[in-house]
Amino acid sequence: MKLAIKIDVDGLGPALSGAPRLADLLENQAAGASFLFSVGPDRSGTHIAHLLQRGLIGRAWRTRRIRRYSVNAALFGTLLPAPNLAEQSAEVMRAVRDRGFETGVRAFDHVHWRYTMTRQKPEWIAQQINLARQRYTDVLGEPPTLHGAPGWQFNRNACRLTQRFDFAYGSDTRGTHPFIPVFDAEVISCPQLPTTLPTLDELVAKEAMSGDAAVARLLELTEELPHWGHVYSANAAFEGFKLLPQFEQLLRGWRRQGYELMSLRDYLHAFQDREMPYHEVLAEAVPGRPGTVATQGKEFLGPSEDLTQLNDDHSGDSE
Repeated sequence: MKLAIKIDVDGLGPALSGAPRLADLLENQAAGASFLFSVGPDRSGTHIAHLLQRGLIGRAWRTRRIRRYSVNAALFGTLLPAPNLAEQSAEVMRAVRDRGFETGVRAFDHVHWRYTMTRQKPEWIAQQINLARQRYTDVLGEPPTLHGAPGWQFNRNACRLTQRFDFAYGSDTRGTHPFIPVFDAEVISCPQLPTTLPTLDELVAKEAMSGDAAVARLLELTEELPHWGHVYSANAAFEGFKLLPQFEQLLRGWRRQGYELMSLRDYLHAFQDREMPYHEVLAEAVPGRPGTVATQGKEFLGPSEDLTQLNDDHSGDSE
């Protein structure tokens, strides 16, 4: 069976140190993966300020989310200037690509997206995605085909824009299997490859687990080989640093269970002959993570002429 690995790379430290460590580990394990890079300003200090405002700083410390930051990173975007990620991590992005890993774009301003996207106007979302595409293209010489929203913060306007900007597929949601997204009966022809498993840091937060116990729990969840396989989201700030040994345990465990570890692109190609279902996208809570995330809802319709009519009915909607 297939298990795709998505590596989210937000912040200067995760890009310069975490991503190369993960690439080394994946190569040693003969595993494929997709690295999604944020390419605008690194405002990690603003992220910490949001945690303080929401009363989550204690929880973030207990689950090690806050401990991933260096002193400088904790001040980026507040008392220190925000580094330009595309400029300062360009060599890493090209090296990851040249080592055979798939690359995609995460966001322009990943902190601003995470905390404000759902309240923003369509014009702001379009600007952010376009800036991300431009920065990515400047670094790698071609536009991205894969989009992954920070914190799984994603709505109809953002989904429409993945289609408009010619992304081949996205991994912006949580769910159980690949699907075509539907918002309020509007079908958007950019397939979603949702994250299907909890993350290591979520399990630590929800269950107060140790890293090793979280690994054991994930391997329990993947013991049965599902029809569509799995997608796991790692984070270069966690698995690339303190949770690197646990991530290696996961890779070895999945190999023993019979999974082929691959990129999102190869995962999608493995299922290209299957009829992909249509599912609504909802905003729902996920255990171990504050707030809501974009989640795969119930199945909408099977492919039919009615879907063409639905898109025609929405063709006049503004973006």
